[in-house]
Amino acid sequence: MEGIQVRCDKLQGGVIQRSRLRVWFIRVCSSIVLWTCLVQLVTVSELWHSHFFLGISSRIYHTNQSPLEAQNELAQPPPPFLPARNYTSNGFLRVSCNGGLNQMRAAVCTSYSIISLFLFYDNLRCSFSRLAFQICDMVTVARLLNLTLVVPELDKKSFWADPSNFEDIFDVRHFIDSLQDEVRIVKRVPKRFSRKSGYSTLKMPPVSWSNEKYYLEQILPLFGKHKVVHFNKTDARLANNGLPLDLQKLRCRVNFQALKFTPQLENLGQKLIRILRENGPFLALHLRYEMDMLAFSGCTHGCSIEEAEELKQMRYAFPSWREKEIVSEERRSQGLCPLTPEESALILQALGFDRETPIYIAAGEIYGGEHRLAQLRAAFPRIVKKETLLVNDELQQFQNHSSQMAALDFMVSVASNTFVPTYYGNMAKLVEGHRRYSGFKKSILLDRKKLVELFDMHQNGTLPWNEFSNAVRQVHEKRMGQPTHRRVDVDKPKEEDYFYANPYECLCEGTKCDDLLGPLNSSQIR
Repeated sequence: MEGIQVRCDKLQGGVIQRSRLRVWFIRVCSSIVLWTCLVQLVTVSELWHSHFFLGISSRIYHTNQSPLEAQNELAQPPPPFLPARNYTSNGFLRVSCNGGLNQMRAAVCTSYSIISLFLFYDNLRCSFSRLAFQICDMVTVARLLNLTLVVPELDKKSFWADPSNFEDIFDVRHFIDSLQDEVRIVKRVPKRFSRKSGYSTLKMPPVSWSNEKYYLEQILPLFGKHKVVHFNKTDARLANNGLPLDLQKLRCRVNFQALKFTPQLENLGQKLIRILRENGPFLALHLRYEMDMLAFSGCTHGCSIEEAEELKQMRYAFPSWREKEIVSEERRSQGLCPLTPEESALILQALGFDRETPIYIAAGEIYGGEHRLAQLRAAFPRIVKKETLLVNDELQQFQNHSSQMAALDFMVSVASNTFVPTYYGNMAKLVEGHRRYSGFKKSILLDRKKLVELFDMHQNGTLPWNEFSNAVRQVHEKRMGQPTHRRVDVDKPKEEDYFYANPYECLCEGTKCDDLLGPLNSSQIR
């Protein structure tokens, strides 16, 4: 009996052990299946930018916002995408976004210290804003000629001092889908149009400031022979004025709706904006007192002899920058120099901003560092930058990507209560246009030529503070970003007001424009 009992116990134990193994096996298999499904879902979500997941995250995000924050968001949830436009494509248009202030050359490596090189890398601000202009123009050209546009390339050899690609800055899927009713956009040219298949790509730069007649009569026929045309220069290749209304509005649609930043950039930019708004209304100061800007413009006002020489040597390191001699004081008197931090402090005080005004510095490394910011900081102690508002880990992924860092400053500048650029460059123009589009938010566009006269009179004692302050306010009374027509000069397109700074065709409809764009609102931007 004992033997039988032992065998029964062993049998029962074996059954229990097998049962436990079976349960363990089922659990392991279930876990593997669940994890596999989860990975697949995440992958599909990333590949296809699932609107379902984005919708959930968007709803969660907006649920946590206050009504005021939700009302002030930069980007409202986009409407459903329109059906794709059905047309016969005349060919593929490749574009390389290039040009701009900052021409990166190997000469820098032999002409400068590593410190100066790092400063130069950090100061590449212009490239991001000029990139946006070029993309908008090339989408418009593709629509006009019934072409298939290839996602734009960033010509790093020309001026990009970081490895960013289009998809590192902008949401590619949104860009393609949001314009599908206007233009067919693909990520790359199909292999059947490669050289192996007998096709040759024509590389060429279009003529600058051209209208639709030039593209229809001279560019379109090229696609009959070359199915793929590569525009290797796209800077300022479309006219500011004289284009049909539908093309002008398409430029706006690309600029204000289709060019959406990546989720990583959007989230970090919105975090900066929330932090700043917690302390009330704030001012964004686009302080272009940066090494590359000073070297390029030849402006050395307020610099020491050693600094002026350093800037001169930097300018001469670039063949395209040393074409002519520049006299700093002459350029300054013409209003062609960015304001110094000290001059910026005086202007903000004269305009009525008090010392408690929060000021966000939208810029790279200021030339001279904290020493040059001392007077500005003394007048306005609540000065902050993205580096002081965010922890290092949050900025780490963008640290060596000047275009992405500039995108953060751009978002904050557009969202600010007041925007003041100290130099009317591409970044300032892009922000100005977005602020006009957002309801003509206050953008104080400084008349630097007039300001230089006032500065000098105040500093030599011939213009007391009260008179100086009143004069500054009067000069800028009509330079606050109000509705206005663009200045047009058919013979000098480079001197016209830039379309993207004031796309008035997109800001009003019908007869409302006549009231909105009255003669008293006209302004001259320098």
